[in-house]
Amino acid sequence: MKFGLLFAYQNPPGGGIPWHEPYGDMLTCLPRAEALGYSSAFQASHHVQKDGFCPSPLIAMAGAAAVTEQMRIGTSVLLVPLYAPLKLAEDVATLDNLSNGRFVFGVAPGYVSQEFAAHNIPRSERVGRFEEALDLITAAWSGEPFSFEGKYYRATEAQVTPPTVQRPHPPIWYGVSAASSLRRAVKRRAVQIMSPRHGIAELKEHYAAYDAAAQEAGWQPPERPIIRQVFIAESTARAEKLAAPAIDYLYRELYGAASAAGDRVLRGDDGQVVEQSDTVAFEGFKQRYIIGDPEFAIAEIKKYQAELNPSEMICWMHMPGIKGVDVAQSMELFAKHVMPEFDREF
Repeated sequence: MKFGLLFAYQNPPGGGIPWHEPYGDMLTCLPRAEALGYSSAFQASHHVQKDGFCPSPLIAMAGAAAVTEQMRIGTSVLLVPLYAPLKLAEDVATLDNLSNGRFVFGVAPGYVSQEFAAHNIPRSERVGRFEEALDLITAAWSGEPFSFEGKYYRATEAQVTPPTVQRPHPPIWYGVSAASSLRRAVKRRAVQIMSPRHGIAELKEHYAAYDAAAQEAGWQPPERPIIRQVFIAESTARAEKLAAPAIDYLYRELYGAASAAGDRVLRGDDGQVVEQSDTVAFEGFKQRYIIGDPEFAIAEIKKYQAELNPSEMICWMHMPGIKGVDVAQSMELFAKHVMPEFDREF
């Protein structure tokens, strides 16, 4: 089982951290993370958020490519309907060349109403635009002149160079959960990347739909990654002291707010749908993040192995408002005490 890292650069208002500091933390920690055996670095993204949640994931991952040599880098996820697809095809091809074929294109149609309104894109068109844009992008990655005529996008005798290093193109990961979207992921032969906002029971439901569609198509997904919020300290009390405020903020301001607005459902550990974001608190979602000492982390990850058998756990350690020095210590402890327990075939 492999372990990667996820970045978002959220900076809660009033926290006193300079805007540039989380980006510097990423650039500083990745060479060390690579030396410790972390397998990947992924970039989350949202748009027009008050806390600086990264709106430009490809630029951030260009920085990651520059300070690493072997780790995979990627987006998890980029909100495709908010981009011009031909330009996106060019930027991803450039980044795949910059990283010498290490890029993973994690994508999603998006769900936050505020983001679509700000970009003047009808939210109701997000799935159609998402799929059509990916059709155009994959056609562009042939490296040959092509034309495209769709409902939302068109291109006439265009050619994207340089071609991607990975052929026919970088891996595409889908950050979706609806059964219909999971079937479309299989049709595109896209790996499913599971959201950290879902507990194990929800993840099993999503995998059941995805695996059934893959079996029907006669296709075996090559990997099975998941994302979890992870933070490790010498004691569980210390880990919760540092990370619980970040979890509270993340689940209240992003997942809880979206659920309350009707954009996307968030359920607590009790199964109840969140209808008011101010009801979200650390204690109510403990079944979906790993915050504790190394022994606790090992036990929790073994639960995921038994229930889901993931190929990689992408660890969101750099959570909102946590100082880089504290994340660096968590990263070291996790690599020293947790990762060796999973350095074998399961």
